Order: sequence, then structure tokens, then C-alpha cells
Amino acid sequence: ENELELADHVELAEFFRKTYGPTGVFNAKPFEGSRSWAGARPELRAIAYDSSGVAAHMGLLRRFIKVDGVDLLVAELGLYGVRPNLEGLGIAHSIHVMFPTLQELQVPFAFGTVRPELRKHIARFGRHGMVTILSEIRVRSTLPHARIDLPPTRVEDPLVIVLPVGRSMSDWPTGTMIDRNGPEL
Repeated sequence: ENELELADHVELAEFFRKTYGPTGVFNAKPFEGSRSWAGARPELRAIAYDSSGVAAHMGLLRRFIKVDGVDLLVAELGLYGVRPNLEGLGIAHSIHVMFPTLQELQVPFAFGTVRPELRKHIARFGRHGMVTILSEIRVRSTLPHARIDLPPTRVEDPLVIVLPVGRSMSDWPTGTMIDRNGPEL
């Protein structure tokens, strides 16, 4: 993250506005100006470039979450995007590129959340056995900015994505509530 220059943030912010904007104006709003993150700022980024600029992006942040009260170190994956003209070309398999980095970080699991509408997309990716999709799990997150007109946390019902890195999926705690202990990546 420290290697990014202002021009990189500007380019990434534009990429996210164009990538997330078609899913709703509200989804593009966090990326106004030169802000290249939506909630928590990532620790690491995997950025794919081609001759047209940013082609794909995935962010990573190590954090402790609680699964029904059990503390668990994870690498949260988020800020995922593929330039619209490249969708369907298999670039989503970029997680394979991130796997050695996840192993170097010595985290037991990678974790992320997606909208339920992305189930088919994630299921296609997960058919190779790398990820497990969990549903009917609520996720509590803090808002990225404290506001006097809103509660400090929100609870959502996303699809939870888990990628075993240093431990097996059988070691993932069972539970129906994940406390992110911070804002969504």
C-alpha cells in the first residue's frame, strides 16, 4: 500500500467507480475523488494492468474476526473488481496468484463477503475446490465513518467466502454471526 503514488490512487478510484457504478450509484460513491478504498484501507493489493490501465484488483487486510465469539485470524479479501470489458475471460481466477502471498502471511484462512447476487459467479470459481461459500451467516461491521445519525455498526446477510490457507476447512468455527471488528474492506 505504501508503494502507491497519488496517481495510482486516482486511477484505482476511477476503476472502482466504473466497475461498481453499474451496480448502483451508492456503490461508486466511496471512490469519489482519489479515494481507492471503500471501508478499511487494504494492507496489500494485487493489481493487474494491461495497455488500457487497471484490469483487475483485489485487496487484502489481516484482521481478527469473531465467529460466534471465537477469535480467528484471517486475511480479509475485498475490493475485488474486473474491468467490465474483461469480464468472462477468466481473470477472476486471479486468487490463484494471491495464494502464495496468503501462505507467506501465515493466516489460517482468507475470508470475504459478497452480495448474494454474485452466488453463480463465486460458485463457478469455487467449483475447483479452493473456496467454500457459506450462507445464512450474519456479518456485523462498523461503519467506515462515525456518524451521529446512524448506529456505529450494521448487520448484513451476505454470502461468506472462506479459503483455507494454513488450516483445513473443518477448523473453521461453526456459527451464525461473524463480527468483523472493523469496517468492511
